[in-house]
Parts: sequence; C-alpha cells; structure tokens
Amino acid sequence: MKNIFLVTGGAGFIGSNLCDYLLKNGHKIIIIDNFNNFYNSNIKRSNITHMKNLMKTNNILNDNLIIEEGDIRDINFLTRVISSYNIDVVVHLAAMAGVRPSIMDPLLYNEVNINGTLNLLELCKQFSINKLIFASSSSVYGNNQKLPFSESDFVDSPISPYASTKKSGELLCHVYSHLYGFNIACLRFFTVYGRRQRPDLAIYKFTDLILKGKEICIFGDGTSQRDYTYIDDIIQGIDKAITWASTDTSKYGIFNLGRSDTIMLKYMVQKLESEIGIKANMKYLTSQPGDVEITYADITKSNKILGYNPLTNFDDGISKFVKWFRAVPFSG
Repeated sequence: MKNIFLVTGGAGFIGSNLCDYLLKNGHKIIIIDNFNNFYNSNIKRSNITHMKNLMKTNNILNDNLIIEEGDIRDINFLTRVISSYNIDVVVHLAAMAGVRPSIMDPLLYNEVNINGTLNLLELCKQFSINKLIFASSSSVYGNNQKLPFSESDFVDSPISPYASTKKSGELLCHVYSHLYGFNIACLRFFTVYGRRQRPDLAIYKFTDLILKGKEICIFGDGTSQRDYTYIDDIIQGIDKAITWASTDTSKYGIFNLGRSDTIMLKYMVQKLESEIGIKANMKYLTSQPGDVEITYADITKSNKILGYNPLTNFDDGISKFVKWFRAVPFSG
C-alpha cells in the first residue's frame, strides 16, 4: 500500500537518501526542512534538486514531492502543514546534530531537539497520526562500559547536551505511545556515512582536507573506535522500522542501527589514504569534551524484530564514498 510520509529534515544527509527511496517506491513525501546554516544550505538544496531529477528520470508525478520550508519550533507552521495533508507516517529526522557544537550552544539544541519533537508529537495526537519513526543516536550510550551496546543497557549518563536531547526525545516518544497508542520506533543510528554526508563529519572532512593537501586533526591518539554504518544500511533499517510500526497498534521500540563492527580512527585514515592515493598530513590534539572512546552496536534485537541486516562493509563503503565525493559539485 502506498503511503503519505511526512519527513522532517528531509533535505539533509539521511533524509534525502530516505526520500529518494520512498519516492522510487511510489510513496508521496512532504518534506519539512528549515535549510539552516549549520552547514552550507546549498548542499541541502542540491539534494532536493537531485530528488526532482530522480523523479523525472523515473516518471514520478510532481505532486508526489512537496517541500515545506520552516522550523519545527514554529507550532503555527507545523499545524498548517500537518493539517493540510492526510499523513500516514511521520519520520522525524530534523534535529540540531553534533556532539561538539551542542556543548557550545546547549539552549539551541534543547529548543530544537526537545521542544521541536514535543511540538510534532502534540500535533500527531491532534490529527490522529499514530505511526512515527524517531531518529535517535548511539551517543545516548555515553561511555558505556559494556560492549557491544544493547538497547537494554543503562543510558542515563550522557556526556553531551546532544546526547541528552536524543535520550529526552526517546522518553517523550514513550510517553505518547503509552498515553495515546502511538506506534513508535526510536532508531539509534551509529556513525552514518556515505553519499551526501554532512561536511562537518570526519570522513567527509578528512577526505576534503587530504585532497587539498591540508592538515587533518586527530583528537586523541587515533585509537578511538566507531561503528561506521553505510547510508544504504540505515535506509534499509528505517524502511523495516516503518513496516514494523505499520502492522500492529500501540507499541514502542528502541532499535540499534549499526553494522556491529568497530573501526579504529587510525584505520579509517589509512583507508582514505589508500582510496584517495594521497598521504594524510596528520596533527594530533587532545581528546575533545563529549567524545566517546567507542561505539559498538549490538544489532541482535533489530535483526530479530525488524529483520535488519547491514550489508556494506567498511572498506567497500569508503570506496563508494570517495567515488561519490570526487563526482559531486559541493565536495572539495
């Protein structure tokens, strides 16, 4: 069955890739995005242009994609949008992202990530939309000592404002599921990378600097580890979460979406050097506040309940990313 999706943050990295997927599968998409200046807004507008070109190539009707430019903190804007369409499913990706920037401006992160999410949940209640996917983050685990990270682990010790806002979002989702019978999947994304990646993220940033012959900064000794997850696997997980949320009524679940494999920072740089064909000029600095030593997803629950099965290993994902990076107008 074809659905009408509201995708907040739909012009961004994960959102635009998801919208491509949904459009190709015949669904109607309403994108909410404020095109803010967290990074070059032209990148997001280029993502929208790509979407429209994809629609032409695949003979998708123009009215299957609607762009609503505005802020999730603006309740009047949200009310106008949500009241105008018969929305089946909300995929809530819009947020202020990043651990380090959240330390610089915690009030903004609270306003967008917590109050914006509450606005959306209230309007879903008002307009009887009971299927929602919430983008959470592996950052909620903080410096978890148990490996790999499981959804049942204690996550009440975040070490950044960003992490605390994502945990707060999960709690708000639980409240609305419990009180109003919403079907909600909270998805904890683990270090997503791939085409259209945000330019502030390490893989993009390092690729850009290496190609320009500029110095890259390594915070710590290079032994920190991340569970890098390729964008196609994240889209697969979101799609399976949508199916899960669409089957029964009144249920809430938290699911890890990672690869369940850890890659050391030093190896990530070495792989980029190999793919790019240029040696990196590295500068080692002290670790940054808010950064965790390792992220490592236990995906047993996601596999069993959702059928989630990541397929792209790190080496192949980096090869795909570098190829994309060299081809796009905004890279470099």
